[in-house]
Amino acid sequence: MQRRDFLKAILASGAAATPTVRALADSAEHHDGQAFSVDALHKRAQRMAQRAYKPHSEELPSVLQDLSPKQFHQIASKKAGNLWSDQDSTNVVVSFSHVGMAFDTPVRMNVVNPKTERAHRVDFQPGMFDYQDAGIDPAQLKGKKLGFAGFDYAIKKSQSDQPQLASFLGKTYFRAVDKTHQYGLSARGLAIDVNASEDEEFPEFIEHWFVRPADGSAQLTVYSLMDSPSATGIYRFDIDTAEPGVTMKVQSDIYTRKAVNRLGIAPMSSMYLKGSAQPQARDTIYPRMHDSDRLSMWRGNGEWVCRPLYNPPTIQDNAFQDDSPKGFGLVQHDHDFDSYRNTVAWYNRRPSLWIEPQNDWGKGAVTLIEIPTVGETVDNITVFWQPHQTVSAGEHLSYDYKLYWYPLPPVSPSLAEVDQTRTGMGNVPAGVIPGKNPPQDYARRFAIDFKGKPLDQLGDDAEVEANISISRGKLGKVTTRQLGPIGEYRAEFDWQPESASTEPVTMRCYLHSGGQTLTETWLYQWVPPQPGDRHY
Repeated sequence: MQRRDFLKAILASGAAATPTVRALADSAEHHDGQAFSVDALHKRAQRMAQRAYKPHSEELPSVLQDLSPKQFHQIASKKAGNLWSDQDSTNVVVSFSHVGMAFDTPVRMNVVNPKTERAHRVDFQPGMFDYQDAGIDPAQLKGKKLGFAGFDYAIKKSQSDQPQLASFLGKTYFRAVDKTHQYGLSARGLAIDVNASEDEEFPEFIEHWFVRPADGSAQLTVYSLMDSPSATGIYRFDIDTAEPGVTMKVQSDIYTRKAVNRLGIAPMSSMYLKGSAQPQARDTIYPRMHDSDRLSMWRGNGEWVCRPLYNPPTIQDNAFQDDSPKGFGLVQHDHDFDSYRNTVAWYNRRPSLWIEPQNDWGKGAVTLIEIPTVGETVDNITVFWQPHQTVSAGEHLSYDYKLYWYPLPPVSPSLAEVDQTRTGMGNVPAGVIPGKNPPQDYARRFAIDFKGKPLDQLGDDAEVEANISISRGKLGKVTTRQLGPIGEYRAEFDWQPESASTEPVTMRCYLHSGGQTLTETWLYQWVPPQPGDRHY
């Protein structure tokens, strides 16, 4: 779950190369290479799935294995080691990540010439990297067949300005930026047995093929070979950039070696430490700390659901059943700096990630796993699609989808959306903070603020009601009120315990008026405190 262990060295700036020397990586295209076809890649993955799995990690030279994170981060790719960096006709630049620390799987890299349909290997050479700041003598690596740990995707604005927009590094992890150029949450190629009775597997990309882009195009097509003890796979990524972020079309073909208890399609990982509903989840000077604040789902039946994230006292594992979902994603809804006041992590600049299925995914569930955390360096949120059918050995599964790394998803409800969720002391009059005499009977108050059309078009005399349901406990007084100064509506209710149970409580709420639904559905899960802690 700690994907940041894999992602400590995403950013590295390239040093300038001598213009008269052909780029080392580009020179691979001038060898004969081997014939390339997508059909051959699939047949290779199928053959691998029929054989026993063999680990791909290798023992690295001690000078690389013993690197500190800071040293590893300071190994910079040179411009001479990048693909297409010195070719004016191509807008894409691919740079490679060095092996070291826990990145001990040598990933092979190839360049495909679409005109000749031949693939050319890019071999590791120390001259592709600048080791000076890392304190490494490149002579120690001469003659080593090390491979690479991953790659970065950038575009050329000019020869001196080539911003990095996406990075693939560690297992099958990858991430991208939106218009703020700030990294945040991550995606994965495949998740296997997350929070299951079996140990979680972390599949790996072991080889990539980069198709030379068309002249003037910013789109990069990459074919990737995945392997793990339970499955192999071929992935096609079409990576492109356009306002307001990066898009990726993904075609995934998975071949299973053995039965999988829990298969996670299009998985993503994020961090939620504290937010508007949990300001005291961690005692820090910052009011909110999260890469994402909600799971948004556009269900197959057309319903929009907002599930605010939660930093629970124990692991929470929820599956939201669906049939042919229209989309889902982890969203950083609030981009107001004043909500975070953090000039180190810049949480207000974190992108959202929206997944749009491109073929029929059938029956299954959007699965959300929330893990307790007290720090911001651990990704404690995981979301993926879990197929309904049992996954057996020898299967071929195909899932196509599109990823949008945008500030907000490219689609939104036609109804009002959840703005914020807040919780506090219950069993008190609205707007009153008790002094010496707090309430004797424990209750927890929840407030959900909704905003947008059609709420902001209602008259002051409109009768707006909240439809609220809870999985257990007693529902206290329900009220709705207009928040005039900000043009929103708030639903409030108290939850009261009817037993000593600390099992999670599921809550749902939406606003309606005269039989018309006005908002998306707010869906929340809350864990009551121990009976001895139910006081103020």
